[in-house]
Amino acid sequence: QVQLVESGGGLVQAGASLRLSCAASGRTFSNYGMGWFRQAPGKEREFVAVITRSGDTTYYADAVKGRFTISRDNAKDTVYLQMNSLKVDDTAVYYCAARLFGGLTTREQDYASWGQGTQVTVSS
Repeated sequence: QVQLVESGGGLVQAGASLRLSCAASGRTFSNYGMGWFRQAPGKEREFVAVITRSGDTTYYADAVKGRFTISRDNAKDTVYLQMNSLKVDDTAVYYCAARLFGGLTTREQDYASWGQGTQVTVSS
């Protein structure tokens, strides 16, 4: 399985921006569709964004559409999540996930590899 390590989380005020990174290792990164999920306190983990292997197609949850951007650099084996106009409701642990030869899937069970998560806290 590919190994994933997230970074870039932190504490910010509402309206600020953060960029999360997820570095992959151990396998050919370009073979994996990549997704971002998040889990807020007391809630189930939910889909945030997904990007295809080549990076040519993306899909977002309605809650983040227009504010978040997923991208990838296959030369650096890294996927990113640019988060703008952050809201208090965006507070969560953010996870990246990989699906071998995966397309645009939003289902957790379709992803076999997961990172350890990075905390994002947005204060009012």
